[in-house]
Amino acid sequence: MAKALLIIDFQNDFTSDGALEVPGGDEIAEPVKRLADQLDLVFATRDWHPPDHASFETQGGPWPVHCVRDTHGAAFHPAMAEVDVDAVVDVGRERGDEGYSGFEKSDLAQILRDHDVDEVYVCGLATDYCVRASAIDACREGFEVTVVVDAIRGVEVTEGDSERALAEMREAGARTATSDELLASTEAR
Repeated sequence: MAKALLIIDFQNDFTSDGALEVPGGDEIAEPVKRLADQLDLVFATRDWHPPDHASFETQGGPWPVHCVRDTHGAAFHPAMAEVDVDAVVDVGRERGDEGYSGFEKSDLAQILRDHDVDEVYVCGLATDYCVRASAIDACREGFEVTVVVDAIRGVEVTEGDSERALAEMREAGARTATSDELLASTEAR
């Protein structure tokens, strides 16, 4: 069985000067790259919204316009150029698709199974939204899930959102660890 890194929405609009900047979003680059170099497979999700996505403030939603498909904001963060990604899964592709989970209306679960993945290390942006939803859905799909705490950052619309999200992920069955802990355990095997 294989171990996979699942990088959630590490995109320009969620990092420095992005339309929906996650505080400290750029800081996940180093642990993401280090883990990607050591794991069997790497998969990435990406918000890939139409210009009239229902989540946008311009459409009555809660968020600024972000990650509109085929724009600079929707492109992966520059650090991702150093990561060999085995497959990219786009979410939030239709106007009404929430797109928080990488498993929502996608073939991510099947892609993981097709590659004999049983263990998923989840990292990316944002802890309290897309990382949370993706990790919980990965648990529901029967994968062994570890959330890499130094390779995630939260939006924190309300103070404590990220801690609450981590608690919900643990309740769903996910473990938490740092990239250093994970790298030490993979080297020991």
